[in-house]
Amino acid sequence: MSNSVRFLALSSLTLLAIAPLGAQSAVAPAPAAVSKPTTAPVNPFQVSPEERTRLNNLGREDHEDMMKQLGITKIRPGRNGNPKEGDPNAANYDQAKANPFPDWPDVLTLKNGTKVTTAEGWWKQRRPEIAEDFEREVVGRIPAHVPKVTWEVTEIVNTTVGGHPVVARRVIGHVDNSAAPAIKVDIKLAVVVPAQAKGPVPVLMMFGSGNMPDEPVWKFPGFVEPPAPPSTNQLIADGWGYVSIATSSIQADNGAGLTEGIIGLTNQGKRRTPEQWGALRAWAWGAARGLDYLETLPAVDAKHVGIEGVSRYGKAALVTMAFEPRFAMVLVGSSGEGGAKPHRRNFGESVENLTGSGQYHWMAGNFIKYGASEATFGSKDAHDIPVDAHQLIALCAPRPTFISYGIPEKGDANWLDQQGSYMATVAAGPVFHLLGVRDLGDKNDYHVAKMPPVNTDLLDGELAWRQHDGGHEDRSNMSHFIAWADKLIRHTSPPAAAPAAKP
Repeated sequence: MSNSVRFLALSSLTLLAIAPLGAQSAVAPAPAAVSKPTTAPVNPFQVSPEERTRLNNLGREDHEDMMKQLGITKIRPGRNGNPKEGDPNAANYDQAKANPFPDWPDVLTLKNGTKVTTAEGWWKQRRPEIAEDFEREVVGRIPAHVPKVTWEVTEIVNTTVGGHPVVARRVIGHVDNSAAPAIKVDIKLAVVVPAQAKGPVPVLMMFGSGNMPDEPVWKFPGFVEPPAPPSTNQLIADGWGYVSIATSSIQADNGAGLTEGIIGLTNQGKRRTPEQWGALRAWAWGAARGLDYLETLPAVDAKHVGIEGVSRYGKAALVTMAFEPRFAMVLVGSSGEGGAKPHRRNFGESVENLTGSGQYHWMAGNFIKYGASEATFGSKDAHDIPVDAHQLIALCAPRPTFISYGIPEKGDANWLDQQGSYMATVAAGPVFHLLGVRDLGDKNDYHVAKMPPVNTDLLDGELAWRQHDGGHEDRSNMSHFIAWADKLIRHTSPPAAAPAAKP
């Protein structure tokens, strides 16, 4: 427990509908510095061997059930990123062999072959085509009867982030489970805004663990801290707020959890059907519900809320931006296959890695078809997917979209296909241009576009790219993202102030 001032309302629960807590003036005027926690962070992936076996078995059973629904009897194995010599499933890292399907679906050509040349044609014809294919075949549809969410603020804290006074709220979104009382879903947010802001502030929502400022976060063993300050510190120092949203409180990151979480609750504990949503879309839904709450908070400039994530959460951030138009900007960190990496590229991770029993739960059930080698419909592969990553990026247009990667030497592995992701970003550019905003400025066709040198800024437009010289994180790009976004949304950083004095 920190020595900050804490407010607990009525048995620790304040209903949003009863007591709006948006005004910063409603909290104590003298924030105190927060002491570092003494408890060790909890590893969210640590389970007993028995529990791990149980989860793996349940995931395989669910995967097998979906294969039966789709008429699939055999799927191809995914690529091996750490192969032994002679492994036939070794990941390819030869650029000369990376484009077995070099021609991708044209982002501005309708299925009937007609070229889209106007913004109206994009919004009324081409965009709906692309969105429909992604929903049906790739990320899944959100069912029409998803239960409602009631938001409660359980705690308000006056503390500091990076030496700057903040007001932090612990917020819980209770999802109505009256149709399936055995399944409980409580969306967990930590909402943190500068205490001394003169008005509503832009906010970056970040997929993570929902931790408050004084709560430790578990990190993978061997993780090397980037030299840049934590992203939260950078945001607060620039006059932004931030939200940490706990993905696991929305949907578990395993196949065993598909009959639980928001997907299971919506299906009343039954298994998915092939077109229904996977975890990426579920996390995106949760982020949108979090934005619902932020729209009630006067301290937040709800018109300038962004979404961010790294790795699998980078995939989720891109999906969120593509399908929730209220998000104003996105920072997509090291997203790889299922994110900014083209499915049609044979480099590092492959479609088959996402159709196997380990990661299929991120996607729609239908996506498994594209890893099938034997099925009632024959076989399918990446070339059969009607859409690809460049079109997912294009769905974000014309809103500011920043694609971020690190370097393999620091841990942002070749597995992620940085070059292919750059090609996809270039290929999305024509939509941004058509809608009257700026793309990367690379005039090359995506077939021959070459990723620029590390630490090269392509940040002059609403579509942006930067590969930093760090690892599997986007903290090293956060200062560049903030400066880029500030310019686009006309946000002015507050005057530099001395850090709050320690008590």
